[in-house]
Amino acid sequence: MHVTFYYDYGSPASYLAWTQLPALCERYDAVLDYRPVLLGGLFKTVGTRSPAEIDSKKTWFFDDMQRYAELYGVPFQYNPYFIINALPLMRGALWAETEGCLESYNRIMFAACWADARNMNDPVEIMAVLKAGDFNADAVAAAIQTDEIKQRLIAVTQDAADRDVFGVPTMIVGDTLHFGQDRLDWIEEALANDQTAK
Repeated sequence: MHVTFYYDYGSPASYLAWTQLPALCERYDAVLDYRPVLLGGLFKTVGTRSPAEIDSKKTWFFDDMQRYAELYGVPFQYNPYFIINALPLMRGALWAETEGCLESYNRIMFAACWADARNMNDPVEIMAVLKAGDFNADAVAAAIQTDEIKQRLIAVTQDAADRDVFGVPTMIVGDTLHFGQDRLDWIEEALANDQTAK
């Protein structure tokens, strides 16, 4: 069984889902298929917008993220630099995927955004995070400016929209789409049922 995981580092809900999914998939011997996408591009494609653009919803949303972080027992803090322009970060994810180090890259980028509240809108800060994570920051900086990486991010984001993904985190298990980090119980049920069927 595969769990296809669409995410963007600028999404706190993606971060919370990411803190739980690897262990959940390991528990049921499922494959976690990472799909980094650009949330802003996805919003534009499907014609929706961020909850952060609605003040009352933004307040509720971050309170809810804090409650879930406490439930999961993971570090979380509101990032004062939110909304994060994750374009260079997501291009970097595609570079990391090609280099076979996406899980390590996920770890440093999610932590920088939502555990350490770093200013990931600042290219200097991004470089510092990469270097601290033992990445070749210059190589990443060069790669994300290539047409190949730019076009790949456009393509994977469009592919997500074509699969009816309208936001992140989205997890697809079998033919069923689950939106939101608060849907992990449904994913676990699907994995458990699949394991029982075997």
